[in-house]
Amino acid sequence: MNKQSSDFNFKNCFIGLFTGFINGVFGSGGGTLLVPILNNILKVEEHKSHSTALAIIIFLSTTSSIIYISKGTYDVGLTTQAAIGSIIGGIIGAKLLSKVTGKVLRIGFGIVMVIAAFRMVF
Repeated sequence: MNKQSSDFNFKNCFIGLFTGFINGVFGSGGGTLLVPILNNILKVEEHKSHSTALAIIIFLSTTSSIIYISKGTYDVGLTTQAAIGSIIGGIIGAKLLSKVTGKVLRIGFGIVMVIAAFRMVF
């Protein structure tokens, strides 16, 4: 672990607070915001920012899920079915991440973000 990531940093905690809040309010999105934050604010290399964001999503999703489950605001069948697909997709995506360049990753992620934003608005 390098010195930057092992030292306590309030900036990193604030980023976690912000992305956790977004994830908790909207049910997702916190992890999506992490990639550009890690790239542009913390200057983390492209591949490392994607893999780090995925690792952080575990904590975002687990925390939010515990609250949603405790309030009964989720569908068990849908969750189980989507989880099976997401595990398979996660394995494929993780293996492909190392095979693409940072530029391709950035462009692909940008396209996905634009499509998601468009679908959310319209």
